[in-house]
Amino acid sequence: MRPATSGVATMESVSYSLQHFLEPTSLLGAMVYGVIFLGGAFFIAQLISVSLKRSRKFFSDTREAIFISQLLRATIYVVAFILYAHLISALRSLGTALLTGASVVSIIVGLASQSSIGNIIAGFSIFLFRRFHIGDRLQVSTPKGLVTGTIEELTLGCTTLRSSDNEEVVIPNNLMINSIVIRISSKGDEDRSL
Repeated sequence: MRPATSGVATMESVSYSLQHFLEPTSLLGAMVYGVIFLGGAFFIAQLISVSLKRSRKFFSDTREAIFISQLLRATIYVVAFILYAHLISALRSLGTALLTGASVVSIIVGLASQSSIGNIIAGFSIFLFRRFHIGDRLQVSTPKGLVTGTIEELTLGCTTLRSSDNEEVVIPNNLMINSIVIRISSKGDEDRSL
């Protein structure tokens, strides 16, 4: 008959091995956490990619969905790496430096591209609220005066109209959101009349 203490000792050694296995300060623990963070980032990135593929009907151009998907996926991988580097003590100073550097870079990029980011956010608003559609006939105010035209293209940055004089009028989405636009006819009106 075996002594009862050997079973307890075995359980303690298994518990110690498991704790050592998940300890981020050890090489094995760092590798396990690296696999967990990489797998989690990959899973979230794939989930976002599939969600955007299913919601392509909200985008007039597939390039916009691809751009948003790539931007979000890159952001997820960068955030996962920064969090991983912050968790592992040997990489903690690198993680802190990356987090600080990312903050500074985002402020600089944000200030440098205020109008572009404003146009992209306005583009999201146009897509989200579906204010305009390709084929709608609008009247907008431009430096040349009032222009009447048909929407040919809607992107995240700008809206393109074809005027009655066959001129291409490119309007930043920020102006489309902040100005008064008269919708003369809608593509949906033409579909209902048929």
